[in-house]
Amino acid sequence: MSDMSLSVMVVDDHPMWRGGVARDLEERGFTVPATASDAPGAVRAACAMRPDVVLMDLTLGETSGVDATREITGTLPDTKVLVLSASGEHADVLEAVKAGASGYLVKSASAEELIDAVRRTAEGDPVFTPGLAGLVLGEFRRMADTPASTDSAPQVTDRETEVLRLVAKGLSSRQIATKLSISPRTVENHVQSTLRKLQLHNRVELARYAIEHGFDQDED
Repeated sequence: MSDMSLSVMVVDDHPMWRGGVARDLEERGFTVPATASDAPGAVRAACAMRPDVVLMDLTLGETSGVDATREITGTLPDTKVLVLSASGEHADVLEAVKAGASGYLVKSASAEELIDAVRRTAEGDPVFTPGLAGLVLGEFRRMADTPASTDSAPQVTDRETEVLRLVAKGLSSRQIATKLSISPRTVENHVQSTLRKLQLHNRVELARYAIEHGFDQDED
């Protein structure tokens, strides 16, 4: 998918920041169909415009970006939410991910890092500021102290199982493609097929499922 065909909505309660990010995205060829300053406005605009990616701040005046994320991802499974927040607090990161965010970037990120994160989020990769991905995977592992049996899991193919194991280890689509000697598009096809079978919405939920069901454990 080219940048020209990617639509990105920007949600932030600071007008100058919101406008600046929107301009940066448009200058790089992205379409910005709408911006919003609070959670209710974000949900309304997202439902109307159905963007590919929503850049979501967590603190939106008296409203919550977490609530908006939960409602958007629950209503629009094809729209991915990338949090862009000043906070790098672990509790905020985990709350956003549990609400359905596909990634989390702190506002100290450079413009190039932001643009790359938007592209990767649109492609389906979980994107996190360095150090935060390990936090999220670690929390999922903590919650899965007793892995569930995979016997009752929906039937996935051998190749989908291979991809699932690598997703659980935190690898991106490109890294999985290299490891399995297949194309990134083929990896994404396997991921999307597995998401449908497991009735999940995004790669973060898939990683959580994989860890909870022991797919991150190395085979004997």
